[in-house]
Amino acid sequence: MRKKKETLPRALKLRQKMQRGMTKYRHKIGYGEFRPENFEIIPVDVILPGLDPLFHNYRIVNISDIHLGQWITPQHLDGIVEMVNNQKPDMVTITGDFVSYIIEDMEEHLEYSLKNLNPLDISIAVLGNHDHWLGSSKIRKVLEKSGIVDVSNDVYSIQKCNKNKRAELHIAGVDSVMLNKHRLDIVMGKLPPSGPAVLLAHEPDFADISSLTGRFGLQISGHSHGGQFVIPGIGTFIRGPHFTKYPLGEYRVGEMVQYTSRGVGTNVFWFRINCPPEITTFHLKSPEINNVDGA
Repeated sequence: MRKKKETLPRALKLRQKMQRGMTKYRHKIGYGEFRPENFEIIPVDVILPGLDPLFHNYRIVNISDIHLGQWITPQHLDGIVEMVNNQKPDMVTITGDFVSYIIEDMEEHLEYSLKNLNPLDISIAVLGNHDHWLGSSKIRKVLEKSGIVDVSNDVYSIQKCNKNKRAELHIAGVDSVMLNKHRLDIVMGKLPPSGPAVLLAHEPDFADISSLTGRFGLQISGHSHGGQFVIPGIGTFIRGPHFTKYPLGEYRVGEMVQYTSRGVGTNVFWFRINCPPEITTFHLKSPEINNVDGA
């Protein structure tokens, strides 16, 4: 344990040096401008158990792994926010890693862009491992100023009503699993015993644990960047801590759908091959309406 504490600052300084060096030559290598055609919007339909028809086609637009200051510039982030708003989301979710290895001067840019998110209901987020490495309190302050609800180890419920009834949708979140900040026990204590629930978890392999609760119909994650290199017909060969089993796309884990976003940003390596950055639009489906449609 002592060795890790001694080596982490040196590793962090090296990565900061790499980030500054690559940023210096950003325009020379052609990565300075935002181009919407470089981002892919992925529609995902999810039949969510227990979802009331009042929430049928409820639209959650998710982004993950912004890593502002690496490949993603403030101009990129402004463009991403505009693309998200163009999807006309009921809710926006962000599944962690707002920054990479440098936070100086990033907070102001994050706040400026993220406060322009314009969902019908609310924007909700959890933190990732990088956010903790660079200062979770700073990121949480940005979220608060941007009007984004932090559900790391927490629950937020959305209600819809008509003349006859009231329905709820619960959005829960866990803090970074990689850094052992997650407290699913606290989440389960706060989560109402009934009503459909979605879990935000930065690290996708947490699905093996969250699915065992039988309480979540969908887990939304990031962390992996989709591996950044994808071989058609095979997938990615780049896997790491907490994204070895579910590195990209949609999976079925028990009775729960696990979805791992490719994210919008990159980390150390700025290159992607067959793995474009992703904005995911989830359309939640009520089983009651889907059963009628399928009859």
